[in-house]
Amino acid sequence: MIKPNYDWQLLTSFSDEHFIKLAKKEGLDPVAAKLLYERGIHSQEELHSFIQPSLEDLHDPYLLHDMDKAVERIRRAIEDYEQILIYGDYDADGMTSASILKETLEEMGAEVQVYLPNRFTDGYGPNQSVYKYFIEQQGISLIVTVDNGVAGHEAIAYAQEMGVDVVVTDHHSMQETLPNAYAIVHPEHPEGNYPFKHLAGCGVAFKLACALLETVHADLLDLVAIGTIADMVSMTDENRVMVKYGLSLLKQTERAGLQELMKIAGIDMDSLDEETVGFQLAPRLNALGRLDDPNPAIELLTGFDDEEAHQIALMIDSKNVERKEVVQAIYDEAKTMLRRDRPLQVLAKEGWNPGVLGIVAGRLLEELHQPVVVLSIEDGKAKGSARSVEAVDIFKALKDHQDLFIAFGGHAGAAGMTLAVDKLEELAQTLADYIIENKLDVSSKSSLVLDEELDLEELTLDTLKSFEKLAPYGMDNKKPVFYLKNFQVESARTMGQNNAHLKLRITKGAAGFDVVAFGKGNLALEFSQAKGLELAVTLSVNQWNGNTSLQLMLVDARVNGVQLYNIRGKQHPIPADVPILDINHPVTSESAIVLATLPEDISSLRSYFQEKEFEAIYFKNEIAKPYYLDGYGSRDQFAKLYKTIYQFDEFDVRYKLKDLA
Repeated sequence: MIKPNYDWQLLTSFSDEHFIKLAKKEGLDPVAAKLLYERGIHSQEELHSFIQPSLEDLHDPYLLHDMDKAVERIRRAIEDYEQILIYGDYDADGMTSASILKETLEEMGAEVQVYLPNRFTDGYGPNQSVYKYFIEQQGISLIVTVDNGVAGHEAIAYAQEMGVDVVVTDHHSMQETLPNAYAIVHPEHPEGNYPFKHLAGCGVAFKLACALLETVHADLLDLVAIGTIADMVSMTDENRVMVKYGLSLLKQTERAGLQELMKIAGIDMDSLDEETVGFQLAPRLNALGRLDDPNPAIELLTGFDDEEAHQIALMIDSKNVERKEVVQAIYDEAKTMLRRDRPLQVLAKEGWNPGVLGIVAGRLLEELHQPVVVLSIEDGKAKGSARSVEAVDIFKALKDHQDLFIAFGGHAGAAGMTLAVDKLEELAQTLADYIIENKLDVSSKSSLVLDEELDLEELTLDTLKSFEKLAPYGMDNKKPVFYLKNFQVESARTMGQNNAHLKLRITKGAAGFDVVAFGKGNLALEFSQAKGLELAVTLSVNQWNGNTSLQLMLVDARVNGVQLYNIRGKQHPIPADVPILDINHPVTSESAIVLATLPEDISSLRSYFQEKEFEAIYFKNEIAKPYYLDGYGSRDQFAKLYKTIYQFDEFDVRYKLKDLA
């Protein structure tokens, strides 16, 4: 059965002919113009700045709190030949942040080392043992954190007590009490007034680089683009500027490691965009930190040795394959542990890799549409991640229950936590109580905003080119989702490994387009037969055999009305998750049923359907003994039949069938 995953919200269209004319001058068609207007861009200046962002639009880095102190201390360290440690993070944002600052300081002649903490042995953020090693064994006298630090009280206090200054550059949520660092550079610092609060860690590192070099070092923007896209921060203001320039730079990158990684991943650099980074490059970098030591990523991003770059790229790609296998194994195991009677899931087991549990929780959330907590048990502690639906603010639900946790942090939709194993049941009950007491409907679907209703007959490649000017897409500038109805499904065929995916061909009049539906291969029959099918799609370009065409990517689908499916014949098995109609034992709560055999009289069937609202009915109509499959009759049987017909003008087949058989 085709079921929508979201609650569709179609935006009301507008009509502003003046703005449409302004947009046309920027190469936008009316559909793209309407979308920008709905997103708050109304004037010619706003339109021009959005479509053609400039590096001149970047804010003064010295508007960041403590930037002057940070620059002064780093320059003094370089002048005095001090040993500097760049302390990063194990994700793509942390890797690119550290690489940006490494290249900047080396360009200035600094003595610099880089360390990315190991997720499993060091944990997130400043680690006192690591600081102690570098201070005592490596002679470090200045530590600069990137993409971490505002929560590192103990380690930073230790370093400062040892006479080692710590300059913190970070973008994560600020706590009420900040560490006693030499300087804290953060776009949301309470004593600062930076115009844009949503920089990624690499964005803050880039602002520090610009201040140190006294210029906008555009050659670093390829790294900024990767980290900003990977960390899913707001794709507006100067993030949009930096990512747009950075993507152009990535298409022609001279970084040996990135060239090798993209080659191994099969990435076409000419067509690289924010989705390429978000779905292919960033996951590979993140896989390294999820499973192993992340530090080889620094050499990949900043090194010059082609052979070493190739070997690191191969290793990272293999880690990504391993990451997928680990995620799938945990996901499959977690599904067997689900408590379907609960409004949320708390799943914990020994041996699960804590580095991938956020991915597993996210996948389960998509399937279950309820809050999910997935934890790995080790030494009496459970550590992992939570993901939640729109209706339940997971951070708000748990923030007043700190006694449950050894460590806890997060936001409305996601959280990370560590707690004692004997607190797991209490955690589940606390979340359940919060949902019940606040009368929250966890079954309610998340909203999907449909930006515009499209007519297939008006859709062309020029439409896509117009929307490409609105990229890069991301948070707060989401890729437009369009609403389609009143079309015909010409064909539906499976594709990909294990036929997991689906490609539809939809038409209206002379217009026809392919729709790619990932993960919908099991619904090929439903999509081919559904009447009243409606789609939510994004626009995409398909390049094949030198030809360029417009294709649609499925976001969600629904059917207007009861879904009726014909599954007669051996080639159509009965869906495994749909119950078979039993007149003697009727089901009462199912949304779909299979009509396997027809009852003897229509009244029995009619009584079953009365006062029931099924969303889908599958007609199998099995026959106890399908004689028609036995083949043609023999010569003698046909002779007997013809003889009977010849002898009798009329006869009742009910009484003559045995004679004719």
